[in-house]
Amino acid sequence: MLWRLSYFLLWQLAGGGLGWWQGGAWGAALGAGAAAWGWFFWDLSRGARVLGWLRTGDPEQAPVMRGIWGEAADRARRLLRRNEVELRDSEGRLQEFLAAMQATPNGVVLLDAQGRIEWCNQIAAAHFGFDAQRDVMQSVGNLVRDPAFTAYFAARQFTTDVVLEGRASTPSRPVRISVHLHPYGDGRKLLLSRDVTALEQAEAMRSDFVANVSHEIRTPLTVLAGFVETLQTLSLTEEEQSRYLGMMSQQAQRMQSVVQDLLTLSRLEGSPLPGMGEWTSVHTLLQHCEVEGRALSALVTQSQQKSHQISFPAPQVLLEAGELAGSSAELQSALSNLISNAVRYTPAGGSITVEWQPASHGAAVFSVRDTGPGIAPEHIPRLTERFYRVDRSRSRETGGTGLGLAIVKHVLQRHGAMLEITSTLGKGSVFSVTFPASRLRSTAHRGAWAPG
Repeated sequence: MLWRLSYFLLWQLAGGGLGWWQGGAWGAALGAGAAAWGWFFWDLSRGARVLGWLRTGDPEQAPVMRGIWGEAADRARRLLRRNEVELRDSEGRLQEFLAAMQATPNGVVLLDAQGRIEWCNQIAAAHFGFDAQRDVMQSVGNLVRDPAFTAYFAARQFTTDVVLEGRASTPSRPVRISVHLHPYGDGRKLLLSRDVTALEQAEAMRSDFVANVSHEIRTPLTVLAGFVETLQTLSLTEEEQSRYLGMMSQQAQRMQSVVQDLLTLSRLEGSPLPGMGEWTSVHTLLQHCEVEGRALSALVTQSQQKSHQISFPAPQVLLEAGELAGSSAELQSALSNLISNAVRYTPAGGSITVEWQPASHGAAVFSVRDTGPGIAPEHIPRLTERFYRVDRSRSRETGGTGLGLAIVKHVLQRHGAMLEITSTLGKGSVFSVTFPASRLRSTAHRGAWAPG
């Protein structure tokens, strides 16, 4: 401030001195006044430059000057740069926060006080069918039309969640979404959604499993108990005793089969994954499957006028298929189970076709095609559940325990294979197993590495 006053006085002295030299005392007064006005307009122009720059706010365009206006411009420039740095830091943290919410496995929706969408991540967009850009500032009540959500949102009691049907839900693949609202800030709400389909299915499977195990064990036990009581209380002929004992043996075998399959499942779930050290010839594997399948077919159709038409790949095709890595016993059980299911459910006179075909990228596909009654689409996703049966009476008539496909699924998962089921009601079904290339090798490869 002292320098500013000094500059002003110097301008006046210079103007007054010039005026004195030109016109004496009156000239000195006029010169001092003119100098004061000149300094004023000069200082005003400097201030205008600083003000014009402040209106643009670009630190790179700050005017370079001395004096108080220069210092003001310099201080403002430093403040602007500091604010820019802080703004960039804040923007970076915001983007990191949004990226974290995008990465969460749950859906996240930010709602304002009026229930309009301010932001949502991609998971929420998939859950509810939102468009992350188009639906911003749209009312969530207009986009989620489920009556359960409407009642939940209107009640404003957000201590619990509500379960809705997902946008991608279909009869064959139901999707269930849990939604929970959390109020925060000034009337805003955080909407969290998560896919609980697997949890609900697991709970249903657990409940069904307990009920089914109880039923599968209780039924033959009841029959056995009844026969034992009959043998103890009634005087029976030798023929009647033989018939009752045969029925008791049949029920005991049924219980033994259920227990054995349960133990097999437990062993599969608790044992280490099969390694790559054991190799089984595909030819040998399917030969055993063929023997078992034809024997079962003969047993099932022995009282029928027609037998099954069963087709297996030619021996040369199987020899060229090479070898499969994994537990031979598990693989034999799984593939044989698929064939035996086709035999059990295909009427006499129907056809069963077993194939082994190479697939892309070195993989191979084992398939069993039958001309049985087929399976409705709503049953296919649940076929590998324990004790799940499409037709319970038919399954028990053919000696099934309801655990066969569950065992098949676990064996294939342990070997990195994938099971695919396609079926048409009245036309038959196809069960296909895709083995990865890592589990296959040709016999030529084996010969090349065999010790000489």
